[in-house]
Amino acid sequence: MDTLIALSPLLLMFLLMWFFIIRPAQKRQKATKDMQTELRRGDRIVTIGGLHGLVDAVDDTTIYITVADGTRLQFERQAIARVVESAKATI
Repeated sequence: MDTLIALSPLLLMFLLMWFFIIRPAQKRQKATKDMQTELRRGDRIVTIGGLHGLVDAVDDTTIYITVADGTRLQFERQAIARVVESAKATI
């Protein structure tokens, strides 16, 4: 019984760390992965490097985006940070 009481602060700290640090990070990671999986042609995106562009084509692991004046760039899906405007919203 004394051991349980002695370990209770440690267990409490672990639970608090789980709910305030680990769990939200897992949710953000899942949301980012879902967003990257659902990319489609016509989405306006921002890369992790800050480059803005329009999704031109989508492969299994790569995304082709169009930037100024028809310049076409190839990126990995993981390089997409966020969708600014979804193609679904414009339809």
